Amino acid sequence: MERSASKAERLLQLERLLLAFPEGLRKAEIARRLGVHRATAARYVDEISRRVPVWEADQYFGIRHEDYRVNVRLNVHEAMALHMAARLMATSTDKHNPHAAAALRKLSQALQTVAPLVSAHLVASAAVMDDKARRRDPLYLEVLETLTRAWAEGRKVRLGYQKAPEGPVTVCCFAPYFLEPYALGHTTYVIGWRDDPPGERTLKLERIRHIELLAERYEVPASFDALGKLSNAWGIWYTGTDPQEVVLRFQACVAGRVVETQWQPGERTAVQPDGSLVWRAWV
Repeated sequence: MERSASKAERLLQLERLLLAFPEGLRKAEIARRLGVHRATAARYVDEISRRVPVWEADQYFGIRHEDYRVNVRLNVHEAMALHMAARLMATSTDKHNPHAAAALRKLSQALQTVAPLVSAHLVASAAVMDDKARRRDPLYLEVLETLTRAWAEGRKVRLGYQKAPEGPVTVCCFAPYFLEPYALGHTTYVIGWRDDPPGERTLKLERIRHIELLAERYEVPASFDALGKLSNAWGIWYTGTDPQEVVLRFQACVAGRVVETQWQPGERTAVQPDGSLVWRAWV
């Protein structure tokens, strides 16, 4: 029993090891890190290949992150939070997304026993995401998939970007730091570093005309704080300058509706003697 348990632990250790090295490892290095003979390491690699998507190239072995499945355990309240997020996604995007639909169906299947009504609504949301009425945009889906891989694996991309419909397409190498959906525009933006000319840029995915995943790797700077950067943004829009205070006055007839929603982080409201509402926020 101990030998069996030890082997199971080694296989799990091998899986975690390959996940930690997306560029792959040779069998000799795997054996050294696991403290086993090379022949044993080779058998372990063969065994986990039956349940984990392992790739092999030039005697290197690794795990295909884009095909790797993770196990998540949720209670019904956590599942409800995902359901609500899924509903927001379904109503704020206009494009066909088979990955989102597949994820919702998997979540639905897992909840069939403990929360059948939630499960049924997740199936309905999945149907919305891949409904035939949705816009089919193969290029957008390719761009999203490539940026997802690049961000997950820490690899740069080469892309062509067109700011205006009739404008030129500029080609550059780009390191994605953060992907941010924007509900009002039914779109998604990527924030990252452009090599030439160098600088941080925010790109709209629909304006990327072609994209290629590169082998070159990058690291997101420790100083980059996406949430902090967007905390005072208006939607996706932000600048490097200090925020400016915005002050709005709402009539009494709509004041109640205004305070029902937080429109901007850090906002402040004050009811006036005449019932009107003064709204303040830094943007």
